Amino acid sequence: MPRIAIIGAGYAGLAAAVELTRAGLDVTVFESSRVMGGRARVVEKDGYRLDNGQHILLGAYTETLKLLRFLKVNPKRLLALPFVLHVPGRLTLRAANLPAPFHLALGLLQSHELSWADRFAALRLIRFLKKCNWRLGEDYPVSELLDRTRQTPILRELMWHQLCVAALNTPPEEASAQVFANVLRDSVGASASASEMLIPRVDLTELLPVQAGVYLGMNGTVIHTANPIKRVSQVDGRFFLEGDPIEGSHFSHVIVATAPYHVSSLLGDFAELTYLRGQIDALPHEPITSVYLAYDEDVRLPEPMVQLSGSIVQWLFDKGQSTGEKGLLAGVISASGPHTELSREEIGLQAHQAVEALFPHKSLKAPRWSQVITEKRATFACRPGVIRPLGITPVKNLLLAGDYVDSPYPATIEAAVRSGLAAARQVLRTATPPAS
Repeated sequence: MPRIAIIGAGYAGLAAAVELTRAGLDVTVFESSRVMGGRARVVEKDGYRLDNGQHILLGAYTETLKLLRFLKVNPKRLLALPFVLHVPGRLTLRAANLPAPFHLALGLLQSHELSWADRFAALRLIRFLKKCNWRLGEDYPVSELLDRTRQTPILRELMWHQLCVAALNTPPEEASAQVFANVLRDSVGASASASEMLIPRVDLTELLPVQAGVYLGMNGTVIHTANPIKRVSQVDGRFFLEGDPIEGSHFSHVIVATAPYHVSSLLGDFAELTYLRGQIDALPHEPITSVYLAYDEDVRLPEPMVQLSGSIVQWLFDKGQSTGEKGLLAGVISASGPHTELSREEIGLQAHQAVEALFPHKSLKAPRWSQVITEKRATFACRPGVIRPLGITPVKNLLLAGDYVDSPYPATIEAAVRSGLAAARQVLRTATPPAS
Protein backbone atom coordinates (compact mmCIF):
# COMPACT_ATOMS: atom_id res chain seq x y z
CA MET A 1 0.00 0.00 0.00
CA PRO A 2 1.50 3.38 -0.98
CA ARG A 3 2.26 5.75 1.89
CA ILE A 4 3.02 9.37 1.06
CA ALA A 5 4.90 11.84 3.26
CA ILE A 6 4.49 15.54 2.57
CA ILE A 7 7.10 17.79 4.17
CA GLY A 8 5.68 21.27 4.56
CA ALA A 9 2.11 22.44 5.22
CA GLY A 10 2.15 25.60 3.16
CA TYR A 11 -0.31 26.10 0.32
CA ALA A 12 1.66 23.72 -1.95
CA GLY A 13 1.89 20.92 0.60
CA LEU A 14 -1.75 21.26 1.64
CA ALA A 15 -2.95 21.25 -1.98
CA ALA A 16 -1.03 18.01 -2.54
CA ALA A 17 -2.36 16.50 0.68
CA VAL A 18 -5.98 17.31 -0.16
CA GLU A 19 -5.64 15.88 -3.68
CA LEU A 20 -4.07 12.62 -2.45
CA THR A 21 -6.44 12.23 0.49
CA ARG A 22 -9.35 12.79 -1.86
CA ALA A 23 -8.00 9.87 -3.94
CA GLY A 24 -7.99 7.60 -0.89
CA LEU A 25 -4.25 7.34 -0.30
CA ASP A 26 -2.43 7.11 3.04
CA VAL A 27 -0.92 10.56 3.59
CA THR A 28 1.09 12.07 6.46
CA VAL A 29 1.97 15.78 6.59
CA PHE A 30 4.91 17.18 8.55
CA GLU A 31 5.16 20.88 9.37
CA SER A 32 7.99 22.49 11.34
CA SER A 33 5.86 25.43 12.52
CA ARG A 34 2.94 25.31 14.91
CA VAL A 35 0.87 27.19 12.31
CA MET A 36 0.13 25.91 8.82
CA GLY A 37 0.36 28.13 5.76
CA GLY A 38 4.09 28.45 5.09
CA ARG A 39 4.98 31.97 3.95
CA ALA A 40 1.27 32.86 3.74
CA ARG A 41 0.13 32.44 7.32
CA VAL A 42 -0.84 34.33 10.45
CA VAL A 43 1.86 35.17 12.99
CA GLU A 44 1.77 36.37 16.58
CA LYS A 45 3.51 39.72 17.07
CA ASP A 46 3.43 41.50 20.44
CA GLY A 47 0.02 40.05 21.21
CA TYR A 48 -1.46 40.76 17.76
CA ARG A 49 -2.40 38.21 15.10
CA LEU A 50 -1.14 39.47 11.75
CA ASP A 51 -0.50 37.93 8.35
CA ASN A 52 3.21 37.58 7.71
CA GLY A 53 2.52 39.31 4.39
CA GLN A 54 -0.47 41.01 2.80
CA HIS A 55 -1.51 38.74 -0.07
CA ILE A 56 -4.30 39.08 -2.57
CA LEU A 57 -5.71 36.55 -5.00
CA LEU A 58 -6.85 37.13 -8.57
CA GLY A 59 -9.85 35.78 -10.40
CA ALA A 60 -7.26 34.08 -12.65
CA TYR A 61 -6.20 31.86 -9.71
CA THR A 62 -8.37 29.06 -11.05
CA GLU A 63 -6.80 26.14 -9.14
CA THR A 64 -6.69 28.01 -5.83
CA LEU A 65 -10.33 29.04 -6.15
CA LYS A 66 -11.31 25.50 -7.15
CA LEU A 67 -9.55 24.16 -4.06
CA LEU A 68 -11.33 26.70 -1.84
CA ARG A 69 -14.67 25.64 -3.31
CA PHE A 70 -13.86 21.95 -2.72
CA LEU A 71 -13.05 22.73 0.92
CA LYS A 72 -16.38 24.58 1.16
CA VAL A 73 -14.77 27.89 2.05
CA ASN A 74 -17.46 30.56 2.12
CA PRO A 75 -17.00 32.82 -0.95
CA LYS A 76 -17.75 35.79 1.33
CA ARG A 77 -14.32 35.26 2.88
CA LEU A 78 -12.93 37.02 -0.19
CA LEU A 79 -13.70 40.65 -0.98
CA ALA A 80 -14.03 40.77 -4.78
CA LEU A 81 -13.04 44.02 -6.49
CA PRO A 82 -12.82 44.79 -10.19
CA PHE A 83 -9.32 45.37 -11.49
CA VAL A 84 -8.57 48.83 -10.13
CA LEU A 85 -5.52 51.04 -9.79
CA HIS A 86 -6.22 53.95 -7.45
CA VAL A 87 -3.38 56.36 -6.78
CA PRO A 88 -4.96 59.17 -4.72
CA GLY A 89 -4.71 62.46 -6.57
CA ARG A 90 -2.94 60.96 -9.60
CA LEU A 91 -4.78 58.04 -11.20
CA THR A 92 -7.97 56.00 -11.02
CA LEU A 93 -8.29 53.16 -13.50
CA ARG A 94 -11.14 50.71 -13.01
CA ALA A 95 -11.95 47.88 -15.41
CA ALA A 96 -15.55 47.70 -16.59
CA ASN A 97 -17.75 44.64 -16.19
CA LEU A 98 -17.47 43.70 -19.86
CA PRO A 99 -15.85 40.88 -21.85
CA ALA A 100 -12.17 41.27 -22.72
CA PRO A 101 -10.72 43.43 -24.16
CA PHE A 102 -13.57 45.92 -23.69
CA HIS A 103 -13.34 45.81 -19.88
CA LEU A 104 -9.84 47.30 -19.94
CA ALA A 105 -10.47 49.57 -22.95
CA LEU A 106 -13.48 51.19 -21.28
CA GLY A 107 -11.54 51.51 -18.02
CA LEU A 108 -8.77 53.36 -19.84
CA LEU A 109 -11.33 55.58 -21.60
CA GLN A 110 -13.04 56.53 -18.33
CA SER A 111 -9.79 57.32 -16.49
CA HIS A 112 -9.76 61.13 -16.49
CA GLU A 113 -6.08 61.37 -15.55
CA LEU A 114 -4.89 59.57 -18.68
CA SER A 115 -4.29 61.33 -21.97
CA TRP A 116 -5.10 59.78 -25.34
CA ALA A 117 -1.39 59.07 -25.73
CA ASP A 118 -1.48 57.11 -22.45
CA ARG A 119 -4.55 55.15 -23.50
CA PHE A 120 -3.15 54.25 -26.89
CA ALA A 121 0.15 53.23 -25.31
CA ALA A 122 -1.55 50.82 -22.90
CA LEU A 123 -3.56 49.24 -25.70
CA ARG A 124 -0.41 49.10 -27.84
CA LEU A 125 1.31 46.93 -25.22
CA ILE A 126 -1.66 44.54 -25.00
CA ARG A 127 -1.94 44.37 -28.82
CA PHE A 128 1.80 43.67 -29.09
CA LEU A 129 1.53 40.75 -26.68
CA LYS A 130 -1.59 39.38 -28.34
CA LYS A 131 0.00 39.60 -31.79
CA CYS A 132 2.84 37.31 -30.67
CA ASN A 133 0.33 35.09 -28.83
CA TRP A 134 1.80 36.21 -25.49
CA ARG A 135 5.11 34.50 -26.32
CA LEU A 136 8.11 36.76 -26.73
CA GLY A 137 10.46 34.24 -28.31
CA GLU A 138 13.32 35.55 -26.20
CA ASP A 139 13.15 36.74 -22.63
CA TYR A 140 14.35 40.16 -21.56
CA PRO A 141 13.58 42.64 -18.75
CA VAL A 142 10.14 44.18 -18.36
CA SER A 143 11.68 47.64 -18.74
CA GLU A 144 12.77 46.66 -22.27
CA LEU A 145 9.26 45.47 -23.10
CA LEU A 146 7.97 48.90 -22.04
CA ASP A 147 10.61 50.56 -24.24
CA ARG A 148 9.70 48.44 -27.27
CA THR A 149 6.01 49.30 -26.93
CA ARG A 150 6.69 53.00 -26.24
CA GLN A 151 4.94 53.26 -22.90
CA THR A 152 4.41 56.75 -21.50
CA PRO A 153 6.02 57.95 -18.25
CA ILE A 154 2.75 57.93 -16.27
CA LEU A 155 1.93 54.37 -17.36
CA ARG A 156 5.42 53.20 -16.50
CA GLU A 157 5.36 54.77 -13.04
CA LEU A 158 1.79 54.17 -11.93
CA MET A 159 0.70 51.08 -13.86
CA TRP A 160 3.28 48.73 -15.38
CA HIS A 161 6.10 49.18 -12.84
CA GLN A 162 3.76 48.67 -9.90
CA LEU A 163 1.98 45.67 -11.45
CA CYS A 164 5.35 44.11 -12.25
CA VAL A 165 6.69 44.52 -8.72
CA ALA A 166 3.41 43.35 -7.17
CA ALA A 167 3.14 40.21 -9.34
CA LEU A 168 6.79 39.20 -9.82
CA ASN A 169 8.31 40.77 -6.67
CA THR A 170 11.22 41.85 -8.87
CA PRO A 171 12.15 45.35 -10.10
CA PRO A 172 11.11 45.94 -13.75
CA GLU A 173 14.75 46.52 -14.77
CA GLU A 174 15.45 42.90 -13.72
CA ALA A 175 12.08 41.15 -14.05
CA SER A 176 11.22 38.60 -16.74
CA ALA A 177 9.08 40.11 -19.50
CA GLN A 178 7.83 36.64 -20.47
CA VAL A 179 6.52 35.84 -17.00
CA PHE A 180 4.99 39.33 -16.83
CA ALA A 181 3.30 38.63 -20.17
CA ASN A 182 1.94 35.35 -18.76
CA VAL A 183 0.44 37.23 -15.81
CA LEU A 184 -1.17 39.85 -18.07
CA ARG A 185 -2.46 37.15 -20.44
CA ASP A 186 -4.38 35.33 -17.71
CA SER A 187 -5.62 38.43 -15.84
CA VAL A 188 -6.29 41.74 -17.60
CA GLY A 189 -5.86 40.07 -20.99
CA ALA A 190 -8.44 37.37 -20.26
CA SER A 191 -11.74 38.62 -18.80
CA ALA A 192 -13.23 40.94 -16.23
CA SER A 193 -13.67 38.05 -13.78
CA ALA A 194 -10.08 36.82 -14.30
CA SER A 195 -8.71 40.28 -13.49
CA GLU A 196 -10.77 40.65 -10.31
CA MET A 197 -8.76 41.34 -7.17
CA LEU A 198 -9.76 39.11 -4.26
CA ILE A 199 -8.76 40.40 -0.82
CA PRO A 200 -9.06 37.90 2.05
CA ARG A 201 -11.55 38.89 4.76
CA VAL A 202 -9.88 36.52 7.21
CA ASP A 203 -6.24 35.84 8.02
CA LEU A 204 -4.29 33.69 5.57
CA THR A 205 -4.18 30.66 7.88
CA GLU A 206 -7.95 30.79 8.33
CA LEU A 207 -8.57 31.22 4.60
CA LEU A 208 -7.28 27.83 3.41
CA PRO A 209 -4.93 25.98 5.82
CA VAL A 210 -7.47 25.65 8.64
CA GLN A 211 -10.15 24.42 6.25
CA ALA A 212 -7.69 22.01 4.64
CA GLY A 213 -6.67 20.75 8.08
CA VAL A 214 -10.29 20.03 8.97
CA TYR A 215 -10.84 18.13 5.74
CA LEU A 216 -7.62 16.13 6.09
CA GLY A 217 -8.29 15.28 9.72
CA MET A 218 -11.83 14.11 8.99
CA ASN A 219 -10.51 11.84 6.25
CA GLY A 220 -7.73 10.13 8.17
CA THR A 221 -4.69 12.15 7.15
CA VAL A 222 -2.27 12.78 10.01
CA ILE A 223 -0.73 16.26 10.34
CA HIS A 224 2.30 16.63 12.60
CA THR A 225 2.75 20.35 13.35
CA ALA A 226 5.75 21.71 15.27
CA ASN A 227 7.55 18.67 13.89
CA PRO A 228 10.59 19.60 11.75
CA ILE A 229 12.01 16.93 9.46
CA LYS A 230 15.80 17.15 9.30
CA ARG A 231 16.74 14.63 6.65
CA VAL A 232 15.26 12.29 4.05
CA SER A 233 17.01 9.00 3.32
CA GLN A 234 16.22 5.91 1.29
CA VAL A 235 16.84 2.24 2.01
CA ASP A 236 15.72 -0.52 -0.40
CA GLY A 237 13.35 1.87 -2.17
CA ARG A 238 11.69 3.03 1.05
CA PHE A 239 11.98 6.59 2.36
CA PHE A 240 12.76 7.34 6.00
CA LEU A 241 12.45 10.76 7.60
CA GLU A 242 14.75 11.91 10.37
CA GLY A 243 12.43 13.61 12.82
CA ASP A 244 9.40 11.40 12.19
CA PRO A 245 7.82 10.88 15.65
CA ILE A 246 6.82 7.31 14.71
CA GLU A 247 10.00 5.26 14.92
CA GLY A 248 10.62 2.92 12.02
CA SER A 249 7.95 4.52 9.87
CA HIS A 250 8.70 4.55 6.13
CA PHE A 251 7.06 5.84 2.97
CA SER A 252 6.78 4.89 -0.69
CA HIS A 253 6.66 8.53 -1.87
CA VAL A 254 7.87 11.87 -0.50
CA ILE A 255 6.80 15.34 -1.60
CA VAL A 256 9.15 18.06 -0.36
CA ALA A 257 6.94 21.17 -0.16
CA THR A 258 9.20 23.46 1.85
CA ALA A 259 10.75 26.80 0.95
CA PRO A 260 13.59 26.26 -1.55
CA TYR A 261 16.34 27.15 0.90
CA HIS A 262 15.45 24.11 3.06
CA VAL A 263 15.73 21.57 0.26
CA SER A 264 19.51 21.03 0.26
CA SER A 265 19.72 20.07 3.93
CA LEU A 266 16.73 17.74 3.61
CA LEU A 267 18.05 15.92 0.54
CA GLY A 268 21.78 15.95 1.29
CA ASP A 269 22.00 12.13 1.41
CA PHE A 270 21.19 11.71 -2.30
CA ALA A 271 24.29 11.87 -4.50
CA GLU A 272 22.12 11.89 -7.63
CA LEU A 273 20.58 15.19 -6.49
CA THR A 274 23.87 17.12 -6.33
CA TYR A 275 23.09 19.13 -9.46
CA LEU A 276 19.50 19.78 -8.37
CA ARG A 277 20.58 21.01 -4.95
CA GLY A 278 23.05 23.38 -6.59
CA GLN A 279 20.37 24.63 -8.96
CA ILE A 280 17.97 25.38 -6.10
CA ASP A 281 20.66 26.97 -3.94
CA ALA A 282 21.57 29.26 -6.85
CA LEU A 283 18.08 30.77 -7.03
CA PRO A 284 18.26 34.48 -6.18
CA HIS A 285 15.67 35.81 -3.75
CA GLU A 286 13.75 39.02 -3.16
CA PRO A 287 12.23 40.32 0.11
CA ILE A 288 8.74 41.55 0.97
CA THR A 289 8.13 43.90 3.88
CA SER A 290 4.71 44.40 5.45
CA VAL A 291 3.96 47.43 7.62
CA TYR A 292 0.94 47.41 9.94
CA LEU A 293 -0.30 50.73 11.36
CA ALA A 294 -3.19 50.90 13.83
CA TYR A 295 -5.00 54.26 13.84
CA ASP A 296 -8.25 55.44 15.38
CA GLU A 297 -11.31 53.70 13.97
CA ASP A 298 -12.38 56.74 11.91
CA VAL A 299 -9.31 56.46 9.64
CA ARG A 300 -10.55 55.01 6.36
CA LEU A 301 -9.00 54.87 2.89
CA PRO A 302 -10.98 55.86 -0.22
CA GLU A 303 -10.66 52.27 -1.49
CA PRO A 304 -9.95 48.91 0.20
CA MET A 305 -6.61 48.97 -1.63
CA VAL A 306 -4.73 52.06 -2.82
CA GLN A 307 -1.43 52.52 -4.57
CA LEU A 308 1.03 55.11 -3.29
CA SER A 309 3.49 57.20 -5.26
CA GLY A 310 6.59 58.89 -3.92
CA SER A 311 6.84 56.49 -0.97
CA ILE A 312 8.75 53.32 -0.18
CA VAL A 313 5.31 51.78 0.51
CA GLN A 314 3.81 50.69 -2.80
CA TRP A 315 0.37 49.47 -1.74
CA LEU A 316 -1.81 50.25 1.25
CA PHE A 317 -4.74 48.08 2.37
CA ASP A 318 -7.61 49.20 4.60
CA LYS A 319 -8.24 46.18 6.83
CA GLY A 320 -11.41 47.83 8.11
CA GLN A 321 -12.96 47.39 4.66
CA SER A 322 -11.85 43.76 4.34
CA THR A 323 -11.50 42.11 7.74
CA GLY A 324 -13.50 44.64 9.77
CA GLU A 325 -10.46 45.79 11.78
CA LYS A 326 -11.28 49.49 11.61
CA GLY A 327 -8.33 51.85 11.58
CA LEU A 328 -5.81 49.11 10.78
CA LEU A 329 -3.81 49.72 7.60
CA ALA A 330 -1.40 47.25 6.00
CA GLY A 331 1.36 48.55 3.75
CA VAL A 332 3.36 46.42 1.32
CA ILE A 333 6.93 47.03 0.12
CA SER A 334 7.83 44.47 -2.54
CA ALA A 335 11.27 43.58 -3.89
CA SER A 336 14.63 45.04 -2.94
CA GLY A 337 15.49 48.74 -2.96
CA PRO A 338 16.87 51.53 -0.79
CA HIS A 339 14.39 50.61 1.95
CA THR A 340 16.32 47.41 2.67
CA GLU A 341 18.95 49.57 4.42
CA LEU A 342 16.39 51.18 6.73
CA SER A 343 15.61 50.08 10.27
CA ARG A 344 12.12 48.93 11.22
CA GLU A 345 11.55 52.20 13.02
CA GLU A 346 12.49 54.20 9.92
CA ILE A 347 10.24 52.07 7.73
CA GLY A 348 7.35 52.55 10.13
CA LEU A 349 7.91 56.31 10.22
CA GLN A 350 8.02 56.63 6.43
CA ALA A 351 4.86 54.52 6.15
CA HIS A 352 3.10 56.83 8.62
CA GLN A 353 4.22 59.88 6.65
CA ALA A 354 2.78 58.32 3.49
CA VAL A 355 -0.55 57.82 5.26
CA GLU A 356 -0.46 61.42 6.53
CA ALA A 357 -0.11 62.62 2.94
CA LEU A 358 -3.43 60.94 2.11
CA PHE A 359 -5.22 63.11 4.68
CA PRO A 360 -3.86 66.65 4.06
CA HIS A 361 -6.86 68.33 5.72
CA LYS A 362 -6.87 66.13 8.80
CA SER A 363 -4.62 66.15 11.83
CA LEU A 364 -3.67 62.50 11.86
CA LYS A 365 -2.45 61.17 15.17
CA ALA A 366 0.48 58.79 15.31
CA PRO A 367 -0.57 55.13 15.11
CA ARG A 368 -1.52 53.49 18.40
CA TRP A 369 0.84 50.68 17.48
CA SER A 370 2.78 49.55 14.46
CA GLN A 371 4.54 46.42 13.32
CA VAL A 372 7.04 45.78 10.53
CA ILE A 373 7.47 42.22 9.25
CA THR A 374 10.13 41.40 6.65
CA GLU A 375 10.45 38.10 4.79
CA LYS A 376 14.02 38.44 3.49
CA ARG A 377 13.61 35.51 1.11
CA ALA A 378 9.92 35.87 0.36
CA THR A 379 10.17 34.74 -3.28
CA PHE A 380 12.75 33.87 -5.87
CA ALA A 381 13.84 36.78 -8.07
CA CYS A 382 11.84 36.30 -11.28
CA ARG A 383 14.54 37.30 -13.78
CA PRO A 384 15.19 36.29 -17.40
CA GLY A 385 17.35 33.19 -17.53
CA VAL A 386 16.56 32.00 -14.00
CA ILE A 387 16.27 28.21 -14.18
CA ARG A 388 13.61 26.79 -11.91
CA PRO A 389 13.71 23.10 -10.96
CA LEU A 390 11.18 20.57 -12.17
CA GLY A 391 8.83 18.96 -9.69
CA ILE A 392 10.04 15.48 -10.71
CA THR A 393 13.52 14.67 -9.39
CA PRO A 394 16.08 12.05 -10.51
CA VAL A 395 15.10 9.97 -7.45
CA LYS A 396 12.03 7.88 -8.22
CA ASN A 397 8.95 8.85 -6.16
CA LEU A 398 10.72 11.88 -4.63
CA LEU A 399 9.00 15.09 -5.76
CA LEU A 400 9.23 18.83 -5.20
CA ALA A 401 6.39 21.31 -4.73
CA GLY A 402 6.42 25.04 -4.08
CA ASP A 403 6.02 28.42 -5.74
CA TYR A 404 9.63 28.22 -7.00
CA VAL A 405 9.11 25.02 -9.02
CA ASP A 406 9.09 25.41 -12.82
CA SER A 407 5.92 27.19 -13.91
CA PRO A 408 4.77 29.92 -16.30
CA TYR A 409 3.83 31.99 -13.25
CA PRO A 410 5.85 33.91 -10.67
CA ALA A 411 6.03 32.91 -7.01
CA THR A 412 2.39 33.31 -6.04
CA ILE A 413 -0.22 31.38 -4.07
CA GLU A 414 -1.56 30.06 -7.37
CA ALA A 415 1.88 28.80 -8.42
CA ALA A 416 2.24 27.03 -5.06
CA VAL A 417 -1.17 25.36 -5.31
CA ARG A 418 -0.57 24.26 -8.90
CA SER A 419 2.80 22.74 -8.01
CA GLY A 420 1.23 20.81 -5.13
CA LEU A 421 -1.50 19.47 -7.38
CA ALA A 422 1.05 18.51 -10.04
CA ALA A 423 3.13 16.59 -7.48
CA ALA A 424 0.05 14.81 -6.18
CA ARG A 425 -1.04 13.80 -9.67
CA GLN A 426 2.43 12.46 -10.39
CA VAL A 427 2.10 10.29 -7.27
CA LEU A 428 -1.29 9.07 -8.49
CA ARG A 429 0.29 7.93 -11.75
CA THR A 430 2.58 5.56 -9.84
CA ALA A 431 0.40 4.59 -6.89
CA THR A 432 -2.83 2.65 -6.73
CA PRO A 433 -5.28 3.59 -3.96
CA PRO A 434 -6.54 0.77 -1.74
CA ALA A 435 -9.76 -0.90 -2.79
CA SER A 436 -12.82 0.30 -0.94
